[in-house]
Amino acid sequence: MTTIALKPLVGTFAENKDIARTVRIETLAPALARGESVILDFSGITGATQSFIHALISEPIRDYGSEVLDRIKFKNCDETVQKIITIVTDYMQES
Repeated sequence: MTTIALKPLVGTFAENKDIARTVRIETLAPALARGESVILDFSGITGATQSFIHALISEPIRDYGSEVLDRIKFKNCDETVQKIITIVTDYMQES
């Protein structure tokens, strides 16, 4: 299992989609390719943009299908961040 602590990378507001892309390419995607589960730890993050979450998880959902969400755990999300994640995951599953 791989844990990715996002706050040291993005601060308290996750909005930079270039950082999300880098995290996806360098850490998230390789862990998923190895068959691992991944914890995305949102401790200390009070908000996120839809574009950040989309850049972080949309490609793995396209690559592996919605069942990859069983291997990606969203930890320590406040209500606002959880709503954004739900919007993105619902949208990707409809696509």
